[in-house]
Amino acid sequence: MRQAQFLLTRAEGDVADGELVVFYFGPGQGGSVEANIDRWVGQFGQPDGSSSKDRAKTTKSEISGMAVTFVDLAGTYQAPIMPGAPERHNSPGYRLLAAVVETPEGPWFFKLVGPEKTIAKWSETFNQFIKSIRKV
Repeated sequence: MRQAQFLLTRAEGDVADGELVVFYFGPGQGGSVEANIDRWVGQFGQPDGSSSKDRAKTTKSEISGMAVTFVDLAGTYQAPIMPGAPERHNSPGYRLLAAVVETPEGPWFFKLVGPEKTIAKWSETFNQFIKSIRKV
């Protein structure tokens, strides 16, 4: 399911690199676009206790004839350290940029997470990368 994983160098002053993970489960696998986005958004808390779902910016577009859903959210990253592990991140000041590309062979999931300044540093590159995706 994890097709690739990349570390993106941290911005000056940040304590960690960003991480881009690419998932592909196969045709009809991996859950719906909405279920995955809800899960990712659920991995963030807000310092003021407000809803991360209400704060998440979700947009839809079309790239190379394929539906693409983008999500952008900042807050405290609270995902499990590893899938199924009881230990969780507790990383305030983090940001998620993600995209789900609905290909004819099933959706591809792109999840970029890291400190806010680092993700800001890489956000345009991430968007250009997603926009470069083509059907083969």
